[in-house]
Amino acid sequence: MRKKINPLILYTFFGIMIFILILNNSNFEERSLKTKSNHAQIEIQALQKLSKPIIDVSGWQRPQEINYDTLSQNISGAIVRVHSGAQTTKQNDAAHINGLDKAFQSHITEFQKRNIPVGVYAYVAGKNIQEMEKAAESFYNAASPYNPSYYWLDVEEKTMSDMNDGVEAFRAKLESLGVKNIGIYVGVYFMEEHSIDTSKFSSVWIPSYGSDSGFYEATPKTDLDYDIHQYTSKGKVAGFNHDLDINVISASKNKEETFRKLFLKH
Repeated sequence: MRKKINPLILYTFFGIMIFILILNNSNFEERSLKTKSNHAQIEIQALQKLSKPIIDVSGWQRPQEINYDTLSQNISGAIVRVHSGAQTTKQNDAAHINGLDKAFQSHITEFQKRNIPVGVYAYVAGKNIQEMEKAAESFYNAASPYNPSYYWLDVEEKTMSDMNDGVEAFRAKLESLGVKNIGIYVGVYFMEEHSIDTSKFSSVWIPSYGSDSGFYEATPKTDLDYDIHQYTSKGKVAGFNHDLDINVISASKNKEETFRKLFLKH
């Protein structure tokens, strides 16, 4: 014969369950509001600093040499190297043998703590399609937990006979993993010499230094539609006592609209 269950026990059990559901829902709403508030704060602070430069950094800029508080006050955004390329054959000061940058976690964490919007990049150097895809997957797995605004392919070196095929394999792999915002960093000469197709990328980033004086000298000589221009590798920004790569939004673009595209839309 089944024992009768005391109604008081049932009421207590269901009461506890309802309380837990309400508490969990409250915590979820609180986290959601906090996330929305943080995104809004990042956007407000970033747009207030649109006149300040965008920097890109890697393990060669050692975290222990950076005053992140000061540096963050003097930049509008940062693009951090996460993967140094499949060409890495031995560990060096800036990268591990597996290609992952030694400082990317510190850079991203420190910038994000200070509400600096962060994009990420990988140096593209696979010797075949398989290496390109493997590097892309490694890049994604390392970067995605930080929810970067953009994933960039840094294309500077010919490492396989058809670099365009390799670049496309890398891009397509990222896309297959769910990445929406994928850009390419490529010099005009390299792009033309190796027939690199930029049409499938949602943004183009061009290096063009002039005399590389540390100052902005001129816009790149190209008809290519690009969003961001790296104009020097010898820039100086308070908070770091060594040279930095400095970038600006293309002079032909609406600065706020383009900055939102590259750094504020996930």
